[in-house]
Amino acid sequence: MDYKKKVAQAISKHVDMDIESIEKLIEIPPKSDMGDYAFPCFQLAKAFRKAPNMISEELASKISNEGFEKITNIGPYVNFFADKSIFTKNTIEKVLTEGDEYGSSNIGEGKTICVEYSSPNIAKPFHVGHLFTTAIGNSLYKIFKKEGYNVQGINHLGDWGTQFGKLISAYKRWGNEEALEKNAIDELLRIYVKFHDEAEKEPSLEDEGRAYFKALEDGDKEVEALWKRFRDLSLKEFERIYEIFDVKFDSYAGEAFYNDKMDVVVNELKEKNLLVESNGAQVVMLDEYNMPPCIVLKGDGASIYATRDLAAAMYRKKTYDFYKSIYVVGTPQALHFKQVFKVLELAGHEWAKDCVHVGFGLVKFADRKLSTRKGEVILLDDLIRESIDKTLEVINEKNPDLDNKEEVAKKIGVGAVVFTYLKNSREKDIVFDWKEMLSFDGETGPYVQYSYARANSILTRAGELKGNADYSKLTSKEEFELVKALEGFAKQIHLATEKLEPSIVTRYAIEVAKAFNKFYNAHSVLNLEDEELKEARLGLVKATCQVIKNSLALLGIEVVDKM
Repeated sequence: MDYKKKVAQAISKHVDMDIESIEKLIEIPPKSDMGDYAFPCFQLAKAFRKAPNMISEELASKISNEGFEKITNIGPYVNFFADKSIFTKNTIEKVLTEGDEYGSSNIGEGKTICVEYSSPNIAKPFHVGHLFTTAIGNSLYKIFKKEGYNVQGINHLGDWGTQFGKLISAYKRWGNEEALEKNAIDELLRIYVKFHDEAEKEPSLEDEGRAYFKALEDGDKEVEALWKRFRDLSLKEFERIYEIFDVKFDSYAGEAFYNDKMDVVVNELKEKNLLVESNGAQVVMLDEYNMPPCIVLKGDGASIYATRDLAAAMYRKKTYDFYKSIYVVGTPQALHFKQVFKVLELAGHEWAKDCVHVGFGLVKFADRKLSTRKGEVILLDDLIRESIDKTLEVINEKNPDLDNKEEVAKKIGVGAVVFTYLKNSREKDIVFDWKEMLSFDGETGPYVQYSYARANSILTRAGELKGNADYSKLTSKEEFELVKALEGFAKQIHLATEKLEPSIVTRYAIEVAKAFNKFYNAHSVLNLEDEELKEARLGLVKATCQVIKNSLALLGIEVVDKM
């Protein structure tokens, strides 16, 4: 039973508002003794010509108690107390019946969402900054799918641009074929860094790099073959990383894919008199929108990020007819996307409003900055290895006889890293603190995984459920608070899609784990003479396992049965 809808239906019989509008106003009271749902009467004051307090008192006296334990008013709020026995039975049985599908909805049926995420530059190592977009995008992909949307995950590879002209120049001057075969990314990074070091002493190298990129755009066969080789070697490395995090894409159409689609964009902008010349470049002026010009073609006729993003947006609309097109790219690129979306709008594409930039903060380690140009990168491989090693140390200390320790350490270590990226609002910077992120206490991935393992161990010892549960016996505060938390899963998923914020699901997983541990610490599950109560509590434990598993799955994190 959807109690929120039930509350809205009860109210709608006495006010001139539709059920959907009422639902949006319904709140969850801050304290359980104030009820399970509350409806504020402020918006009714004008229509009723009464103070909100008087309206709430009047409504509370008129609304039928059927299906509710009681209905009261507190100040300007009408407060609803759910019938706990019905609520508990319906919630637990729904979770157990739906299993992995619990939390799903068909809200997005018939609508396509494009999510662009990860999008690393080829020929460069996958560092800790890249995982931010990858983790957020992967989670949004899964969350939208849970709501029934057709989701297209797009890896818009950084495989085009002047930097590849510089890389080709560097390879021709200093490339080592043996090193390239042995470890392609390390060798390509070495020569890329060397190019910039040498260019500081010999600025003409920059012109050479630009010339090579122009040759690449013009289809020079030798230059194109080198570019393709660098791309293939890079993709092989990226796929290894994606496999660790179980990240998948529906499209790897990177910037180069749009090389033959940019002329259409340029011609359209010319036809609509949007392009003007500025210092030799072709730009769209955006002064009246308080933005600098959007450069479409550079002085030498070469394309730029904006050109390719305009072409990509048009291609995706034509190919997918998207409901929303989401770009998971760092917050520093906010202006770029505002410019691109505004140019699309000025070109007459009404769907430009459906393009959304999802920004995120920086990844920080003590006194270190990430800079590929200088070679000062913290590689994701190193981060993962360290997380797994430190997790294994904790396991050896706490449970040295655990089976499959290495496999468990990998799941917990990788999960801890992902959880850290998704724990707080995506726009906040991340500062890695090993002691905090690998703690089995507090708001961490290992804490949620441990809560699952603890609940699972109860079920393992209990064996199969006998099916004679009496859920009306789950009357304690701890039991009902846990049930309420489980019931709220779908609402949190929907909120996460509305706000494009995976941390809502992460925080939810933490709250379920906390509610379970409060219940676990307050009540015995297995050592009970009352078989019906025992079965009811086991049902609650099993439902908790299911919801923790489902919520972590939306974050791209696996559960572990034992820890």
